[in-house]
Amino acid sequence: MERVNVVIVGAGVVGCATALALAHHHSDVFVVEQLPRPGMLTSTRNSGVIHSGVYYPTGSLKARHCVRGNRLLYEFCAAHGVPHRRTGKVIVASDASETAELDALRRLGEANGVEGLRILDRAALKQREPHVQGVAALEIDSTGIVSSEELVKTLARLAVQHGAHLLLHTRVTRLEPAGTAVRVWMRTGEDSAATEEEVVETRCLVNSAGLFADEVAALLGNTRWRIYPVRGEYCELARSKAHLIAGLVYPLPHPEGLSLGVHFTRTLHGTVLVGPTARYIEDKNDYERDREPVEEFARRAKLLVPEIEPNDLTPAYSGIRPKLVPPGPKPAGKGFADFVIAPDPQFPQVIHLMGIESPGLTAAPSIAEQVREMVAAVLG
Repeated sequence: MERVNVVIVGAGVVGCATALALAHHHSDVFVVEQLPRPGMLTSTRNSGVIHSGVYYPTGSLKARHCVRGNRLLYEFCAAHGVPHRRTGKVIVASDASETAELDALRRLGEANGVEGLRILDRAALKQREPHVQGVAALEIDSTGIVSSEELVKTLARLAVQHGAHLLLHTRVTRLEPAGTAVRVWMRTGEDSAATEEEVVETRCLVNSAGLFADEVAALLGNTRWRIYPVRGEYCELARSKAHLIAGLVYPLPHPEGLSLGVHFTRTLHGTVLVGPTARYIEDKNDYERDREPVEEFARRAKLLVPEIEPNDLTPAYSGIRPKLVPPGPKPAGKGFADFVIAPDPQFPQVIHLMGIESPGLTAAPSIAEQVREMVAAVLG
């Protein structure tokens, strides 16, 4: 039986960033991905926004990793030619009743270490976004956009160049603790049921399986966490109306913490996305069934940009977030769930990354640093 140092389950943006961070320091780093390419799920089915860190409770992992990841991600993209742009963004108060919440977001962002925050009055908002309706806005300089597909592709390529091994079309079927190691059973191929299982023994297992991280943990008998999939859908604004949005325009976030609200994203290609929505679903693979009608997108979009009509919108892609908070009514302030980056309670050679939703894309290089330190402690 082959014995290796690290097996990472999942080649999303966090898994690939972690592989790159570990490959600089350890040999025999293996990344196991069930799909044919890295990052095909949550990592690339999103807005591609580089977040600032204004939304998350001070001291939380989301706040810490988002703020640090923001800087690291800009540096990485610049160094390796990943398409990106620092655009800034505005969070808009539609009426006077929302201005206090807007200022609370500014104070939270400053407490988290976010720089370049400024409250815009109606006139300043109109100067920046002439077609957006609002009484005030929070301007955030450090927000930007990135090609998430190119980011994942570059992380994976560099990880392999530095010695990591990427196993695609490979599914982990069984895990078994073996003293201070873990035995990992895998099947490879499009029809994995028709192939023989292979088994390796790893000194450290990193569970970075995204939507399926709870299922990987359950292979070790750990049912402490459960992921509740939340689907977000997007529409694209007609080219003839793309001029209505200059950059990134957001409403105030969902009061229960479910999402950041249906917003506008001017992409690197000059198109404008509207979304995402946020709705709990049962099936982690359900991207298309019972999609929101464009009329509903238009209704929400018109709150910020009254000129948008339903026939200006075309359905685009959808993505699924790995939420740790179950559906149903939540008391005020109880809708937030932080990232989980922790060793397994029974098996310290296993590190779980659970609930890595937004701002996971931004936070990925910072999360990778923390996991690198945790792996070093396991390997000694």
